[in-house]
Amino acid sequence: NKKMKALIIDRISGLVEPALKEMGFQVDTKILPTQEELKAIIGDYELLVMRVDPAIDKSILDAAGKLKMIGVCSVGTNHIDMKAAEEKGIYVQNAPGLNSNGVAELVISKMLDLSRRTMEANKEVQEQHIWNKYNYTGWELKGRSLGILGFGRIGARVAHLANAFDMKVYAYDPYLDAKTCEERGGEKIDDIMDICRLCDYICINLALTPETKGMIAKPQLDAMKPGTFLINCARGGVVVEADAIEALKSGHLGGFGTDVVEAELSGGGLSDNPTLDSPLFGLPGVIVSPHIGACTVQAYDAIGEFIVSKAAEHFGLTK
Repeated sequence: NKKMKALIIDRISGLVEPALKEMGFQVDTKILPTQEELKAIIGDYELLVMRVDPAIDKSILDAAGKLKMIGVCSVGTNHIDMKAAEEKGIYVQNAPGLNSNGVAELVISKMLDLSRRTMEANKEVQEQHIWNKYNYTGWELKGRSLGILGFGRIGARVAHLANAFDMKVYAYDPYLDAKTCEERGGEKIDDIMDICRLCDYICINLALTPETKGMIAKPQLDAMKPGTFLINCARGGVVVEADAIEALKSGHLGGFGTDVVEAELSGGGLSDNPTLDSPLFGLPGVIVSPHIGACTVQAYDAIGEFIVSKAAEHFGLTK
């Protein structure tokens, strides 16, 4: 009665390893192996627990003779050759929807930081020791309008939080009817250009697809009111950065708070301390974080628990 073996290859919730051990798995960890390294060891394991690196191609799946399940501790599965996995009877389970609140709170955080210029104020005080409150007359969220592009789980949560600030919420989502938008706390607007014209704040909460790539470009930016704040905690490619830079430089766009950049979409997987450059960096009115929307203790733990329960189910073990 040889123990089943599980391999963890990314930093995930600390709940996962003890829970798998309790279920009877022998658990090994190798953080972020290359494709070649993974190929060399994957043959020993029934369960692989990962996030999005490295890409799992057919050659890795061919080497994974015992593999029965891949538990993906994130939302997307486009890094896995799903067709090959299906042909080999390998069950792939992702974890959608468990990071919604983490992302939504970051959207609100960026709205507040842009409105009150807290990042610039912090830098000026700490680095230059200048104490001048008159440099920082800001805007309150109360009574202002927010347009949310993409009104799924995250967008709806942003709306709920924005409503608590007494904001007027408009929603753009061609896949939802007006009643659903209303139930989720927003008034449905059919044309994205109307959202641009109406709103003081616009946030992007949708997936990157051929349909949404470059959705916010020069025509949309030009249609926005002078001083509009744009927030993107979704995917870099939704905003045409060159156009956003022009709008920032001319002063038409009031500020751009982003958790993602176009350059993220190029090149290989991310190592531990990857460097990245973007022409956005250093521009006035820009605040950037390194794709941390879902990086909360609660989101990691919820995802970890969910993947463990799915593994228990799949392997017929009790958790």
